[in-house]
Amino acid sequence: MRFQTFAAALVLILLLAGWLSLDDDRAAKSLSDTPAPSLTAPPLTAVRADADLSCRVAAVHDGDTLRCQDGARIRLHAVAARETDETCAPGHPCPAASAAAATRALKRLTEGRDLACRTTGRSYDRVTAICWTPDGTEVNCAMIRSGTTVVWPRYNRQTPLCA
Repeated sequence: MRFQTFAAALVLILLLAGWLSLDDDRAAKSLSDTPAPSLTAPPLTAVRADADLSCRVAAVHDGDTLRCQDGARIRLHAVAARETDETCAPGHPCPAASAAAATRALKRLTEGRDLACRTTGRSYDRVTAICWTPDGTEVNCAMIRSGTTVVWPRYNRQTPLCA
């Protein structure tokens, strides 16, 4: 809750700073005439009001797990990819695409980039999260749309992807 309050205050400060930097004609415009930003819309910058974790991607482990420069490991929320040995665990969703293809897709999308992430839980020694690239692309959704991974329905119910 503290983070959400802090994030909301930060967004308001950034909006006010931008408004104050406008020329006199535009500065006269009332803040009430300016629509409030939507937290569900893709961000215009890497800052997301609902993000609680930043990650500079140092390495991609497989099609649904990455490692940040600070050592944190992130498992993409509600995304299932084949294991690196090309198997799928019993009872887990199993995409048709290879593990190698999913790993390549996640590397192209994230490696070396700064991600804004919202944690959704834990899985073994990893945080589970929904992450966004600086241009606002939802990484989890992009991986599913790439066809290299699939949605894991069991985890997608409470916090759905591609929203």
